[in-house]
Amino acid sequence: MSSSKTVLLTIGSGLKLYREYLVRSASARARNAGHELVLINNLQPTWQHEYFGEITVCNVFDHELLARAAREVAARYTVVGVLCWDEPLVMQAAELAAEFGVPGLSIPGVRGCRDKYSARTRLTAGGLLQPGFEMTADLAQARIAAARIGYPVVVKPRALGASMGVVLARDERELADAFTVASDASLIGEASFHGGAIVEEYAVGPEISIDAAVHKGEYLPMFVARKHTGSHPYFEETGHVVDAAEPLLDDPVLMATLARAHQLLGIEDGITHSEVRLTERGPLIIEINGRVGGDLIPFLGKIATGIDPGEVMVDVALGQLPDITRHQHGAVGIRFGYPAHDCLVSSVQVPQDAPGLVTAAPMVEPGTTLRLPPGGYIARHSFVVCRAEDPQTCEERLATAAAMVVLQAQDVPAKPLGSVLEMPAGLLDVDE
Repeated sequence: MSSSKTVLLTIGSGLKLYREYLVRSASARARNAGHELVLINNLQPTWQHEYFGEITVCNVFDHELLARAAREVAARYTVVGVLCWDEPLVMQAAELAAEFGVPGLSIPGVRGCRDKYSARTRLTAGGLLQPGFEMTADLAQARIAAARIGYPVVVKPRALGASMGVVLARDERELADAFTVASDASLIGEASFHGGAIVEEYAVGPEISIDAAVHKGEYLPMFVARKHTGSHPYFEETGHVVDAAEPLLDDPVLMATLARAHQLLGIEDGITHSEVRLTERGPLIIEINGRVGGDLIPFLGKIATGIDPGEVMVDVALGQLPDITRHQHGAVGIRFGYPAHDCLVSSVQVPQDAPGLVTAAPMVEPGTTLRLPPGGYIARHSFVVCRAEDPQTCEERLATAAAMVVLQAQDVPAKPLGSVLEMPAGLLDVDE
């Protein structure tokens, strides 16, 4: 029987480098409201002890083990909310929120986020601008779909995040390799999404992301990030800039599109990270993720706007209307360091001082092998974060700071197409 002690169940903490700022704010917000955070984590905790009242270690990617551990927590305490920001675990978190009768994104809502084919289908049926698309089981089907849609096309796994396995194919010759990359990448995700690939129209235009809260179905945008990508024909994200004065936050068409999309997917309470192309035909939603953004985007948003995503996350998990008032000004950005080739890292040095530098850090240890797509993803050796009064100055400062990063590494041969994909460090809930 559960006690009177109230807790927010947290599924996976994530890496300290990427998520401690969220955990710190969430823990303080919960404790101020009279609750504790309780963590179910994949590995033995280290830095997490300061923020969680109790920590259970189990294989969180085994759904039965995770559910059993969560029910044991619920037997000891009163669970008043569920938190999760790890992409592979958001569905399990939604299921637990529904089981415990607490606010959540909803199971249909998370399914729409995780399953890109389902999302495309539902948004198209709802009348929103979407690319032509088709789910294909093999290369023969992919060729037929691409011919119908028209080149260039984007080929992607049905699930996964971080642009893993997403490839641009400009013609039929490139389609064969693109399909292999996307289908192979799908094998590292959930078994229900293994194999095949989505083939869809390539949407032309700048790409942005929007982190937002959803309270009882109401869409509440917090901040917009302007995205930089590289590693063509792949879509590796190399940096982002958040401007507190971003005019797109007041764009009625964009905001109405996002609100309608969340309604169509059945998203109820939580945090989402939406990716959108600004095309000549209007805003086109690439995907909606049932979690806060990665790549430290919420950290950038917090510094630029003063909105604390960790606090907002706790508020919506408790079913409360969050405060998303922007009370700071300026632009904050991040730039990731990527090697020119697959390499074995000897050392990484980052700047300690540079104009507008907020923080900088190596992202790998000596001895790490970094694999660029398609042999691996998120092959980052470092990041720098800078702030400025406006986005242009912020971009200039990021370029200056990034140029000060020193990578010592030895090139290694690239993996042949079809090799086993190397999982990127930090994608799953792992830490030192």
